[in-house]
Amino acid sequence: MFTIHAGEYLVGLHLQQRLGLNVWIPAKDTGIDLLVTDRANRRTVSLQAKYGKDFLPGKSAVLRDSLRCLSWFALNRNKLKDSPAEFWVFVLHSFKSNEPDFVVIPKIELHQRLTELHSNGTLHIYLCSTESDSCWETRGLRDDMLELEEGVRKNPLRDFTQYLNAKGWAALSEKLTA
Repeated sequence: MFTIHAGEYLVGLHLQQRLGLNVWIPAKDTGIDLLVTDRANRRTVSLQAKYGKDFLPGKSAVLRDSLRCLSWFALNRNKLKDSPAEFWVFVLHSFKSNEPDFVVIPKIELHQRLTELHSNGTLHIYLCSTESDSCWETRGLRDDMLELEEGVRKNPLRDFTQYLNAKGWAALSEKLTA
C-alpha cells in the first residue's frame, strides 16, 4: 500500500488551499512525490517533498528566541543529482508556529549549493527559519547566534531566504503561468 508522508500532505494542502493549484499523487515511486498543475491542468511542475521536525527546543534560549524552526535533513547526494523533480520542497514544522515554513527551491540550484557547501558523503543539512523571515543552511556553524549570522554573511550559499515561503512558491507559480 502506497501512502504519502506528512511533508507531502502539508505541501499538497498548501498548494490546493492557499495557491489554488491542483495536486496529483503518483501511483508509483519514481522520484517525484507530487505533480502540481495549474487550474486548467495544462502546465505541470514536479516536486520532491522532505519533512523535518523541529530541533530548536533543545537549543539555547538565544537561538530559541531568534529562530522559528531548525530542521535536519539527510539527503542522498546521487538521488539529489539524478532527481527528476523540478523543485524540492523542505517542510520546516515548528513548535512555535501553527503554520509550517516551506523552502521551495529548484533542484538544480539546490544541488549546486549543497555540492559547494558540503563536498562529500551524505548531505546532512540544517535549515533554519528565523522570526525575521530569513532562512539559512547552518550545518557546521556553531549554535551562537552571532556566529550563525556571520557564517551566512561569509558564505551567501547558506542564505536560502529567497526560497522561503511566499518567495519560493512564487517561482513555482511562475513556472505554471509562463
